[in-house]
Amino acid sequence: MNQKKLQIWLPLLLAIAVFLGMVFGYKLKSNMGQYSPSFFGKEKKTSLQEILELVRTKYVDTVNTDSLGQMAIKNVISQLDPHSVYIPADFLKTVNDDLKGSFEGVGIEFGMIDDTVTVLKLFPKGPAEKAGIKPADQILSANDSLVSGIRSRADRIRKLFRGEKGSEVKVKLLRNGQPQTLVIQRGVIPLSPVDVAYMIEPGVGFIRVNKFTNDSYEEFMQNLERLKKEGMAKLILDLRDNGGGMLDDAIQMADEFLSDAKEIVYTEGKASPRQVFTARRPGMFEEGKVVVLIDEGSASASEVLTGALQDWDRGTIVGRRSFGKGLVQEQFQLSDGSALRLTISRYFTPIGRSIQKPYSRGATEDYNEEIMNRFNNGAMFRNDSANHTGRTYKTKGGRKVYGGGGISPDVFVPADSAEFLMFKHHEMVKEIIEEAAFVYYMRNQAKLKAITTPQQLQQELQNDAAIWAVYNERALKKDMSLSEFSAAHKNVLLRYLGARLAHFLWGREGYYKMINLSDPMVQKGLEEIRK
Repeated sequence: MNQKKLQIWLPLLLAIAVFLGMVFGYKLKSNMGQYSPSFFGKEKKTSLQEILELVRTKYVDTVNTDSLGQMAIKNVISQLDPHSVYIPADFLKTVNDDLKGSFEGVGIEFGMIDDTVTVLKLFPKGPAEKAGIKPADQILSANDSLVSGIRSRADRIRKLFRGEKGSEVKVKLLRNGQPQTLVIQRGVIPLSPVDVAYMIEPGVGFIRVNKFTNDSYEEFMQNLERLKKEGMAKLILDLRDNGGGMLDDAIQMADEFLSDAKEIVYTEGKASPRQVFTARRPGMFEEGKVVVLIDEGSASASEVLTGALQDWDRGTIVGRRSFGKGLVQEQFQLSDGSALRLTISRYFTPIGRSIQKPYSRGATEDYNEEIMNRFNNGAMFRNDSANHTGRTYKTKGGRKVYGGGGISPDVFVPADSAEFLMFKHHEMVKEIIEEAAFVYYMRNQAKLKAITTPQQLQQELQNDAAIWAVYNERALKKDMSLSEFSAAHKNVLLRYLGARLAHFLWGREGYYKMINLSDPMVQKGLEEIRK
């Protein structure tokens, strides 16, 4: 009987003994301070954690150790690859909005005309338009913060107008010289990933995709289907200055051009097993000639799509060598609201090419300057395949292509040196173009609204000296003059002045229809697709 009682109580007695031992051990550990042993095998603090704690508790002045920690993190990440990045909590929403393809705000495009925030364009049916804001309104203040009459930074002004959906911003403005006060309720402003989609000539569609967001594929498909109904048999796909984004949307787009179960891309990393992505369904444009336009601004997901079409000889690639980003990032949420976008794998085209250009750890500045180096060494002005240091590959059809430094085009189009230098070294020129186009538009609305096509607008501007008078008027206010520019520069100016005017007349579609009339790469794409 006693033995049975012992069997019943023994487990309980052992549990009590273990508990008392834990309590005693904890008390002993607290008395031993920094010399105490690790409890339950807990990892000891790193040197970085110890230093930050010492600064917080022992330093002569009060220091924000969170800021110091962020600096340390950024320094650590900078020693990895150029695309791994730490995103502070207060900037994370902006970054995520960019991938999401929308932001919360009022929906206006503005410019600084004589140090005054002037409404240039409204998002159709957006919050500002609903509140009664009109083009040419001069905004003086937003929620009692002065924005005009001083040289305000554009990003500061945007921050005043952006905010949570449903929140309000009170604006004081001048309309035709008369003061008004309007209240705008902020809303969700969609950012279309497709700049334009139209029939550039009979049977030939033109689609420009500016980034790969969550809804890029869906919007691309809507436009592809519409153009096919309009008689599209051939397609020019413009991926210039498309820095990438969501890899999945680029893969789905590639699927629409490739038949059977053709491989599109595969990814692989030390802790990321090889993952192969293939065409999974019948595509909407598996037949019909395709030309893809790329340049040094085409990166990442753009290169995935372009590389797949080139490897399978499915499209003719026209333009200049792409950026060369073949690293895949995953975003990890951190406990303080910040995030780490960490490179976890590399992507490879169907024939095994890595498009990632060379880089040295910690040399991010040199990496970012590589594009300017192409300009300086002439690679942007001649077919630069000889500059490739990566392996040579053969496409499925036997054509020679390269890895290790971007996608090289099948048909090279040199950069316009006048345009490149003018916008690289004269950022103010962009402001003058915007101001001059707006002032010219406001002075000539009746004449301009009678024009119905980009071709007519192009002809009108070529014969109208008034546009140059307005440009020079605006330039002189910024201590610049039209006399500084050569004939080649003036051709570039006229191209962009016309595009801005077309934007005022016909929106974003008008802008691209106008600029495509004299865009050398678009014209070369048309030449190739007609063959």
